Amino acid sequence: MATRKSAHTVHTDAELTEPLAAKSLRVRAETPIAFVKTIVRAYERRGLSPAAALDAAQITPSLLSRPRAKITALQMELLSGAAMQELDDEALGWFSRRLPWGSYGMLVRASLTAPTLGLALARWCRHHNLLTDDIHLQVTRQDAIARIELHELRPLGEFQEFCIVSVLRNALGVACWLSDSRIALLGTTLQFAQPPHRSSYEVLLEGPTTFKADGNALVFDAGYLSLPVRRDEAALQRMLDRALLLTVRPYRRDRLLVEKVRQTLALHLFDIRTADDLAARLNLSARTLYRQLKEEGSSLQQLKDAVRRDMAMDLLNRSNRGIKQIAQAVGFQNEKSFMRAFKTWTGQTPDALRKRNPAH
Repeated sequence: MATRKSAHTVHTDAELTEPLAAKSLRVRAETPIAFVKTIVRAYERRGLSPAAALDAAQITPSLLSRPRAKITALQMELLSGAAMQELDDEALGWFSRRLPWGSYGMLVRASLTAPTLGLALARWCRHHNLLTDDIHLQVTRQDAIARIELHELRPLGEFQEFCIVSVLRNALGVACWLSDSRIALLGTTLQFAQPPHRSSYEVLLEGPTTFKADGNALVFDAGYLSLPVRRDEAALQRMLDRALLLTVRPYRRDRLLVEKVRQTLALHLFDIRTADDLAARLNLSARTLYRQLKEEGSSLQQLKDAVRRDMAMDLLNRSNRGIKQIAQAVGFQNEKSFMRAFKTWTGQTPDALRKRNPAH
């Protein structure tokens, strides 16, 4: 999973990129040649030639001597994929020991069974720390702000920028994939000085980027940590066919508002009578609430039903309350309407569900 640019399709910067294919030519070149030169350096350290990998990505040697040059996402994907396999190192020379081919897939698999994104990311970071002593990753949270932090445990030298940007973008790509959500960054902090290709960071890392900061971190709303993990083993197998796409997939849906609505409804179900009530608690207008929920592929009624269903199933499984009491507890005026809704939600009656639970 190597560093690549975000998948924004605009016109090609023909002056600074080598042509690859018609598809590639429709994408602006935004990956700095400095990253390519770092991969070449990894080959040199191993006494190997990068010629085949550069040729596969149609990157001519002359391009390496042009400090302002950039390549496209497709070129970076082809180059990185070839280099990772030829060097048998998914870290592309960043660390004091190689990360053999398949290492990052193993990290994702180890995170797949976590119930929430926060736990999955914590697990991903913990297992990454077992692979290398050169950096330390951790997820932190303070009030409403979450951070994925990368601490350098030894000087990374000429690999510093490429390593830090790659690992942070990989972590973000994994987080987006696991939650099937676009995670909007509030900002990125980087310890190294602003590079000559500063403009590439507008695409590499969305949101404001601060250089010469106190630490390396991605900063985002802590609400994302509560999102459920939406992937399974079958999805993982499909993803691994082109794992490098993790860092560029243009996730269109941001599921954070859906999660906030769920949490708010669960806490204040009986106090929220209208969309205006809910919108006020979220500091939004009702119109904005409806629009954003639609963009996330959801609706207020769907979320209300989901919260009521989850509350009802929990009471059925964990309490001895009667059906009428449960109906009232989740906001229904009578038992009959609750039973009708419950069957619509789950395909079975409340009594049938309860009978399947050994505790009853």
